[in-house]
Amino acid sequence: MSPTYDPNDNEAGMKLLEDLTTYAYQVQQQVLAEILTRNIHTEYLRSFLNGHSDKKTFKEKVPVVDYEDVKPYIERIANGEPSEIISAQPITELLTSSGTSGGQPKMMPSTAEDLDRKTFFYNLLVPVMNKYVEGLDQGKGMYLLFIKPEILTPSGLMARPVLTSYYKSNYFINRPFNRFNVYTSPDETILCPDSKQSMYCQLLCGLVQRDEVLRAGAVFASAFLRAIKFLEDYWIELCSNIRAGHISDWITDPSCRKAVSLILCKPCSDLADLIEYECGSKSWEGIIKKLWPKTKYIEVIVTGSMAQYIPTLEFYSGGLPLVSTMYASSECYLGINLKPLSKPSDVSYTLLPNMAYFEFLLARMEIVDLVDVKPGHYYELVVTTFTGLYRYRVGDILMVTGFHNNAPQFRFVHRRNVVLSIDTDKTNEEDLLNAVTQAKCRLLEPLGFLLTEYTSYADTSSIPGHYVLYWELKMKGNNDLPELDHSVMERCCSIVEDSLDSVYRRCRKKDNSIGPLEIRVVKQGTFDALMDFCVFQGSSVNQYKTPRCIKSDEAIEILNARVMGRFFSKTVPFWEPFRMLA
Repeated sequence: MSPTYDPNDNEAGMKLLEDLTTYAYQVQQQVLAEILTRNIHTEYLRSFLNGHSDKKTFKEKVPVVDYEDVKPYIERIANGEPSEIISAQPITELLTSSGTSGGQPKMMPSTAEDLDRKTFFYNLLVPVMNKYVEGLDQGKGMYLLFIKPEILTPSGLMARPVLTSYYKSNYFINRPFNRFNVYTSPDETILCPDSKQSMYCQLLCGLVQRDEVLRAGAVFASAFLRAIKFLEDYWIELCSNIRAGHISDWITDPSCRKAVSLILCKPCSDLADLIEYECGSKSWEGIIKKLWPKTKYIEVIVTGSMAQYIPTLEFYSGGLPLVSTMYASSECYLGINLKPLSKPSDVSYTLLPNMAYFEFLLARMEIVDLVDVKPGHYYELVVTTFTGLYRYRVGDILMVTGFHNNAPQFRFVHRRNVVLSIDTDKTNEEDLLNAVTQAKCRLLEPLGFLLTEYTSYADTSSIPGHYVLYWELKMKGNNDLPELDHSVMERCCSIVEDSLDSVYRRCRKKDNSIGPLEIRVVKQGTFDALMDFCVFQGSSVNQYKTPRCIKSDEAIEILNARVMGRFFSKTVPFWEPFRMLA
């Protein structure tokens, strides 16, 4: 279901997109038929279909499931049982997602063939961009790409994030030359396991090749802003390296040193002077355009929770378009933005009908096919993949914005149940409640404090962003709140962080992509004022419940105006790559 074509042939790529979207219904029927025929004898499908592979039986008998339903099957494979439990093709690795189960990353099955589909998907992005932006084959892309930690499961299969899987595969390392996708970062710097060395080397290479950079970006907006913050911290040293024609001694990864030395091959005082002038100015507004003047756009995901970074990106970008090209997940790659220069608020993704079999769940649990969705309606995405997931709820809430030919286009709205997100973390209301309860029971209540109300928000006004919790406290039997002990409140921050899931703790400890958690204690009556505000905005006083995450600027102002004390975590939460026990 992944046609081959020359990725340098833009006309062939666009024709392929037109064919896929024109015949979306037929392609979807072929996809489902192929998946069922291939996997009909797996343990999972056999238990529901009893040898039948028709669509009608599939929809009647195979249940719509979430991760907890399929987790036992995936864990059996991770512990050494055969792939035939869920997939006729061998499972070659497990892809860890940003979502968690029991505090650990969810694991999605993947096959060797799945890398073919991902490569096909990436190649289709090229003709779409070339349709709207000319001359991309005349320079390079400064894409800041990184790998994440991985583990070996008892079965011998690797468990790692989906992008780490792709970057470490032969499909990426031995990719054929494509004049539209030449990077400033050598592969050695992308594959460096030390994220600090990787970032430094990639930025150094990008600065040395500044006159060739036509586009810049990272996968997520948060990662690109982290790179800007890194540049703010290290530009003097980077300039010193450029002036001397020699990389800093603390870059110890031998592959990185060798690859960068081939680019930083001679001293360049003029370039160092120019970068010093721009970075040493009072304001960094428009710094991307100043340092990389030929840049045509910035490619980062700015939909969903990443939309919170748009104002900061616009400040640094100097008016460059912010381009979100694709919609993908650990379960499978999904859709392409066919109008990449649209405003971030207008971005819609067209689902490619050959990537998986797609169904859509309405709020009343009615489920419809890809071609039967209706514009303006909201749905939860359900996928049946080539890799062993059947009628699986991805957890993404999408709104239909229209159709391209016969393929629907969707706007990503949000993740189901997620209340806080800074980077790849996804903290839901239940996890937040559990973490707050841990601090309350272990520290506050033994000291006579009552936590009467709380809420939160993701503060991205600085880089990296961090979680902010608003707590309203009182003493048991006494309305007067004594002076708060800083050490106790700081320990509360630490307990909350230690109680959040492993993805959050990895972002805090390993990736440094989230800052220390903050608790702001507010005056008594603050949450009454918040309720008054919400009721004034139209909420029913009878049905009002304190929102566990605040996104309204006005509501945040109400809370901030009543803050009595601010406390930050002084420790970094414990984290190590998760271990599976056989």
